[in-house]
Order: sequence, then structure tokens, then C-alpha cells
Amino acid sequence: MFVLGIEAATPVAAVAIVEDGRVLAERLVNNRRTHSINLLPMIKAVIEDAGLTPPQIQGIAVSFGPGSFTGLRIGLTTAKTLAWVWQVPVVGVSTLEALALPLAPQGQLICPILNARKNEVYASIFRGRAGQPELLKGPLAVSPRQLAEVLAEWEGQVTFLGDGVPVYQQELSDLLGERALFTPQAALLPRGAAVAELGYWQLAAGQGLSHLELAAQYIRLSEAEVKLAAKCGK
Repeated sequence: MFVLGIEAATPVAAVAIVEDGRVLAERLVNNRRTHSINLLPMIKAVIEDAGLTPPQIQGIAVSFGPGSFTGLRIGLTTAKTLAWVWQVPVVGVSTLEALALPLAPQGQLICPILNARKNEVYASIFRGRAGQPELLKGPLAVSPRQLAEVLAEWEGQVTFLGDGVPVYQQELSDLLGERALFTPQAALLPRGAAVAELGYWQLAAGQGLSHLELAAQYIRLSEAEVKLAAKCGK
């Protein structure tokens, strides 16, 4: 089964093609252009890189949050549109689980964090294991201090990764001491291959959705929704 993976929940745009869990092609950009400009040319290119044509794609996986509200909308709209045009099933994949996947075989606590601004991060806590990481808690929208308090439920070192690390690394180090480990800069970026691989497992299990059924995983109100709620006195 050929699966297209799309990651657009962060400032990074990443796409990949996997076949039965094997990565055939992958592209990633972290530039100033918007995902609405980057994604479609990248998808076209990665399909060509894999030596395929669009009719050969049998399913689509897309990162459905948490993450940037704008990025999620662009990513989901792109995935749902292609699923409708190509008449293939689509699945949503946790942005945080996709970040954790490459570290899963190490068997340790993994905590992907995304910068949610307002002194908060989007975070989930996983236990690494063969195959998919085991979700222990999350997704959460919390301050670094609150996250450290949640992590007190488990013993051992915790590996942090994601675009929240450059922003909150020092604070987390101060709060957790030697428990806190941080991946190299290159490992902070989300990968389309991880989204595609997680999506492949869902699709192979018959969990595919129609383009009408897929929705984003928002765990916090957008700024516009917060302002509207305040205006309405809620």
C-alpha cells in the first residue's frame, strides 16, 4: 500500500511516501514561505521521486494536531481535497506521536513539545517501545512548570524534542535537572515519513476515513475564539 504523509502542523512542511512501512521518498522545508505555497509542489515532487503517479496512492495520512491553527487548516484541507479527488481514505495522525516515533525503540520516556506561545507548550508523554510509542498522557496545553509536575508521575530520564525545545530548554533543565535530556537540533523537526508510517498502520487496520469525517485535534482555543468569547462575556 502506497501512503502519502503530510506534516504541516508546525513551521516545517514535510511530506513522504511509504510503501508497507518502507520510506520511498521524503521532502522537508523550513523556510519563510507558507505551507499553502510549499505543500502541493512538494507532494507532486515526492510522488515523482518515488517513481509513482497519483492514481497509485492508496491512502493519505496527515498530522491533525495539536499545532499551529493555520498550519493545521492548510494541511487538513490539502489532505481532504486530495482524498476526495483521488477517492482514497484519509487518516489523522497525532503531531506529537509522529515526533516521538523515531525515538520509540529506545524504550525511554519521550516528551515531544511544541511551542504553543503564551508560556505554554503542547505536549504528550510517551513510553518508547518497539513499533508505536505508548501514550501515557496527553495531549496537553501546559506551562513548562506544569509539565514538570505531570512528569513527576514517572521515574527516569525524559527525552524532549520538538520546536518547543529551543524556547524552553533552560527552564525545563532548571525544573527537572539531570532527568531532562534533549535531542540534537536535527531531531527537533517533524518528519512526513513518521506521519506516513503511523497512518499506514491505521489504514492497514481498516481505520481510514472519508474526506468528510476527518477533523483537526485542537486542544486550545484560537486567539480569535478567545477574543470572541471575551466579547460575548464567556
